[in-house]
Amino acid sequence: MESDQPVSVSVPRVTQAVIPVSGSDTPFPIRRIFCVGRNYAEHAIEMGHDPDREPPFFFTKPADAAVVAPVQLPYPGATSDLHHEIELVVALGSGGADLSSDDALGHVFGYGVGLDMTRRDLQAQAKKMGRPWDMAKGFDQSAPMTPLRTAADVGHPSSGRISLTVNGELRQEGDLSQQIWNVPDTIAYLSTLVELRGGDLIMTGTPSGVAAVVAGDELVGDIQGIGTLTVSYR
Repeated sequence: MESDQPVSVSVPRVTQAVIPVSGSDTPFPIRRIFCVGRNYAEHAIEMGHDPDREPPFFFTKPADAAVVAPVQLPYPGATSDLHHEIELVVALGSGGADLSSDDALGHVFGYGVGLDMTRRDLQAQAKKMGRPWDMAKGFDQSAPMTPLRTAADVGHPSSGRISLTVNGELRQEGDLSQQIWNVPDTIAYLSTLVELRGGDLIMTGTPSGVAAVVAGDELVGDIQGIGTLTVSYR
C-alpha cells in the first residue's frame, strides 16, 4: 500500500554497544564482531578437521553479544553443552577493502581477551542438518571480553601464552604464534570479503582444550601482555 503521507515510527532508541578502553574515559564503539573458525591446528584436529592452512572462514556475533569482564552471567537457555573458547580480540580503528597484510596492522586500534562462548549441542545439530551456526554462536552475552588495550600501549603481539582455567584447572593453553592465520593476514583476507571499518572486532580463534561449562564454574582467561578475563556462571 502506497502513501504520500509521512510515516511516523516509534521504537525504543537503540543503545550503541561499546567496550571500555583501559586508561581512557571514552569507550570503543562496536560495529560488528567477526570470528575466525578453527585458527589453531590442534583445535582443528580436536574438532575433527584437517589442520592444513586453508583459506580462513568467518562467522559473526551481534555487537551487543559483547559483555565486559569481570562478570557473572546466567547459564544460557536452550543448551546443556556450553563450551568455552579463549581468544585474542582485535579492535580496528579504521579499515577498508582489499587491504594488504603489510598495511593491516596500521588499522588496529587495540587488543583484548575474549571468550567465544558456544552452545556446542546446537552447533553440532546445525552442522548435521547443514544449517547456519547463528544460534550456537551469536546468542546473548556470548562474547565476554576485557577492556581493550591500545596498540600504542601493548604493540602488536605475534606471540605470547594464551590460556584458560576453569575453577583453577588448566583447560586451554597455546601461543599466539600457533595461529594458522596471523592477525595481519586475517585482516587482509577478511577485507576481501567485506569492507572493514573502525569499530569492527575480530576474534581470532582458540587453541585446543575446549570443553563444557556448568553453572557455578569460574573461568579465568589470560593472554600474555594483553590482560586477564574472569567470567563466572550461575
